[in-house]
Amino acid sequence: MNKTVNINLAGTFFHIDENAFERLNRYLDSVRKSLSNDAGADEIMKDIEARIAELFSEKINNSNQVVTLREVEEVIAVMGQPEDYSVDEEIFDDQPKQEKQQKSPKQLFRDPDDKYISGVSSGLGHYLGIDAVWVRLLWILLSVFSSGTFILIYIVLWIIVPEASSVADKLKMKGQPVNVSNIEKKVKEEFNNVADRVKNADLGKIKTGSETFFSAIGKVITVLFQIFVKFIGVILLMIAGGTLITLIISLFFGGISHSVGVSGDDFFAVDNDFFLPYWGLLILIFLAVGIPFFYLFVAGLKILIKNLKSLGKTVNISLVSIWILSVVGLIFFGVYQATERSYDGNVIETNEIPIKAADTLYLSMFSNTFYEKEMSKRHGFSVRYDENENKVIFSKNIRLVVKSTKDSLAKVVVEKQAKGRDYLKAKNRSEQIQYNYRLDGQKLELDGYFISDFASGYRNQRVEVTLYLPVGTTLYADNNTRSYHMNTTGYGDLLDRGMEEKYLIMQSGKLLCEDCPEDSLNNVEKVHLNIKIESDTDKTEINWSDEDWKENLKQKNVIIKKSTIHSDTLYID
Repeated sequence: MNKTVNINLAGTFFHIDENAFERLNRYLDSVRKSLSNDAGADEIMKDIEARIAELFSEKINNSNQVVTLREVEEVIAVMGQPEDYSVDEEIFDDQPKQEKQQKSPKQLFRDPDDKYISGVSSGLGHYLGIDAVWVRLLWILLSVFSSGTFILIYIVLWIIVPEASSVADKLKMKGQPVNVSNIEKKVKEEFNNVADRVKNADLGKIKTGSETFFSAIGKVITVLFQIFVKFIGVILLMIAGGTLITLIISLFFGGISHSVGVSGDDFFAVDNDFFLPYWGLLILIFLAVGIPFFYLFVAGLKILIKNLKSLGKTVNISLVSIWILSVVGLIFFGVYQATERSYDGNVIETNEIPIKAADTLYLSMFSNTFYEKEMSKRHGFSVRYDENENKVIFSKNIRLVVKSTKDSLAKVVVEKQAKGRDYLKAKNRSEQIQYNYRLDGQKLELDGYFISDFASGYRNQRVEVTLYLPVGTTLYADNNTRSYHMNTTGYGDLLDRGMEEKYLIMQSGKLLCEDCPEDSLNNVEKVHLNIKIESDTDKTEINWSDEDWKENLKQKNVIIKKSTIHSDTLYID
């Protein structure tokens, strides 16, 4: 069993076993000795340690993992042995030696050593392998011909592309391996560049001034962008956190309602033939919605908290797999439910009622207070108990339509409708709907609800009642019928909203209001006649002074009653 040592390498803490620590220490000592006579040796060692720390971070999965001898040997193989390289001073002459060097994948950085504004063009030049001058010229041309659009793109790159601040970053920018040899070369190059800039200080004043100005602007934009990003992080946390809390509460109370058998479970049972239980559906919804919002929550945390550890490959794969399975399960459930409602079935019952042309029919809706007192149409359903304490499906989805007929007697047509997996199942479900009406003299009372067997399930059951009245019948509709006959024109309903509790005379294809104010009578022809009414117990005689109007009224087949005559004005439809 080996001891472990805690080390601080370039500002990062690592747990390393004793053998690995000794090997790393010997390696760093040998590198330090090889650089003892070099200018900038401390800077070189600092960059070498930073690169080693970066390689260690890539090889361990979490902060508690111990760096072993194997990881140290792998890092040393990448960095190179001190005795395997030597920096020839001739590489800094006017004609340097050509060395065959292994290339690494380039990374995009902003070059701080060759910049006029932010180093974006120079960084792109390194990444694309072309001179930065051509990139700058291309930026100018594109900005001119795009009406300034590429200026915005430049600012975005300025914000999101990191600056090559360390020697390792500069090597990555040029696609060079980050090892001891290249770090040493790069540091010496920078020392020589500093010396050259000191010699040519006067020649670079204008460039240095522009760099300082644009750097200040860049820092301001960077700070504003960071504030904006933090704000986005807070928004993500609030939205994702609130959604997750809501889902957890819903799952909790949904589970409680299932365990105690309250109505939520009944609704699911009556509306579902799928094998999935109620709590299973709740879990699928929780996972399908909750996992994406969980990742949004983590994203918000990463924006606000630096160095937040990732979830790890295993956790990510597991969560994504669970999310995919839950979404597939919900899709399968939805398709199955849609299949259960793919066919329409209906049953039609037609009955004549003894209401003739000269009669007055009083129409109203009936509410069974055992189920519900309120009298109004409502879509959907609820689960109730009948008089025998059996569960039933209760619905107030009733449609009332009033039409005219040339038959001598009125009739009531009740159409029961439902859906199902096939036509026979839909029709069978329609037959199980229990709906009634009753006629007491001239008073017709229609049920404002229907019930159906709980075991048959709810598949959009509904009832449509069509009342056909002979021409000449007077209709008086109770105010409680209003919500039931609010239909679109496609149903051909003659009873409009606002006609309730008025005496309406059925005409061919329309209803004539008998006791409405004159200004409310629409589409009515007014004819002024001089008439005389002589009445006894048997008949009413009307005499017209104008024989032409008498013939005209006969052709219009107008039925005249005393109540249609007001003073000297006869209202004719």
